[in-house]
Amino acid sequence: MTSSPSPPGYLAPVSHHPSGVVPRTPPRRLAALLRCCHPEPALAVTVFVTALAVAAGHRVAGAAAVGTAVLAGQLSVGWCNDAADARRDRFCGRTDKPVAEGRLPARAVAVAAWTALVLCVPLSLLSGPGAAAAHLTGVAAGWGYNMRLKHTPLSPLPYAVGFASLPVFVTLGLPRPVWPVWWVVAAGALLGLGAHLVNVLPDIEDDLATGVRGLPQRLGRTACRWLAPSVMLAAVGVVVAGPPGPAGTGGLCLAVVAGAVAAGTATAAGRGSRWPFRAAMVVAGLAVVRLLGSGAELV
Repeated sequence: MTSSPSPPGYLAPVSHHPSGVVPRTPPRRLAALLRCCHPEPALAVTVFVTALAVAAGHRVAGAAAVGTAVLAGQLSVGWCNDAADARRDRFCGRTDKPVAEGRLPARAVAVAAWTALVLCVPLSLLSGPGAAAAHLTGVAAGWGYNMRLKHTPLSPLPYAVGFASLPVFVTLGLPRPVWPVWWVVAAGALLGLGAHLVNVLPDIEDDLATGVRGLPQRLGRTACRWLAPSVMLAAVGVVVAGPPGPAGTGGLCLAVVAGAVAAGTATAAGRGSRWPFRAAMVVAGLAVVRLLGSGAELV
């Protein structure tokens, strides 16, 4: 006797491992937990912001404080995402999510998320109260996205706030706290918007089937395929044109390379493809390289 398919929007409960037992071997659980934290973006954002801290004038200890705080914040947001989406990921048959596969209890991931969030507070305060307020605002925006805003037309807002808060965190944590120049914050916000669009692109159909209707899902795949690279290019344009003086050969070359990568994003953005997301990280990396190589003042 065959069972009838689940109706659209039904969120199936998270099942156990196919063997009926969730693995308890510590190395396996740790590996599964690391997979749940979205390691690629967590590591990329941490490296980029630490590099910005060095460029802004932080010494070794200050840059290390910035990096560890950012890593804790990114881990908390990544684990929160997988814990909140466990049922939805299971319904969609996500084989890249350990919780959805039953390899790790959702409760363990939730505990990890809260632990990282608690650690993020004192680690952020190492850079000073103003810097900590900026960083924790960005982390709170990420949690707000996971818990509610991803379902609304305001879904891009947490990404814009989260990425824009990072250069503010860096410069307010200097020995003489100061706000960053406007174009660095604008570039961060634009990179955040682009990251949101490319992160959603592979899963738009699955999201709609499970009731997630953020702005990209409402716009549709075709619109997002072209909007995402446009936003990323706008971020690069701000980084190239923002500093005083001519862009120079290096800035123009960066814009050309970023344009080629962004164009590839639009043409290769198929269902389930992770190329758009990785391309966005490449563009963000190029923007950071431009900042480091141009010698532009961030404050």
